[in-house]
Amino acid sequence: MNALTWDQRERVIALLADASADPDVRAVVITATGKGFCAGADLRGSPAQPAAGDRVAGDVARMIRQGAQRLITAVLDCEKPVIAAVNGTAAGIGAHLALACDLVIAAEPARFIEVFVRRGLVPDGGGAYLLPRLLGPQKAKELMFFGDAVPATEAARLGLVNTVVPAEELEATARTWAERLAQGPTRALALTKQLVNASLDSDRATALAAEATAQELNMTTADANEGVASFVERRTPKYTGR
Repeated sequence: MNALTWDQRERVIALLADASADPDVRAVVITATGKGFCAGADLRGSPAQPAAGDRVAGDVARMIRQGAQRLITAVLDCEKPVIAAVNGTAAGIGAHLALACDLVIAAEPARFIEVFVRRGLVPDGGGAYLLPRLLGPQKAKELMFFGDAVPATEAARLGLVNTVVPAEELEATARTWAERLAQGPTRALALTKQLVNASLDSDRATALAAEATAQELNMTTADANEGVASFVERRTPKYTGR
């Protein structure tokens, strides 16, 4: 069920950083093989942590900051659009990994589970940050308090995912979306992502100032000049991601 090990988490974080830095990478897809997308954290695969009796104040908070929170932040801060192609159960940090992505495609068998309450735990990996922004506080609390599985179709109705497709169409749909994004103005998409994400925590004046700055930066790119030129010349633009 693709429980997330320490090594896997670090690998994903590194790949997202590489994607941001590589101008030839124009879009990212996060998906999995088998029946599950990600069943949560696999603590058995993590470096040894202090036993409960040996912990000092700050150990657990440091582990969360350096672990689950780094993973979710890597997705949110990736400078390329990130698609989650959710093939099966996404539980715990697996659900938050999917929901941190810019676009979410779910196969019909997929389920989303805020599993933490079932284990007597507080949600981590930014769950209490992500869910209220997607659902509003009341519905977010319902999912987190009860830990019930949310089927893909219900997740789409709630706005947690963009679309639901038959399992056999998931890979092709994710590839089609990624190819469309890869043909777009990559830097403009990155700046748009930053604006939308920041707007959830900003007042109007701050958001409008950020928008003006993003426009200023984007107009220095080759793709912005190509977009304007193609409009004037009445032709289809050819973006290069620069």
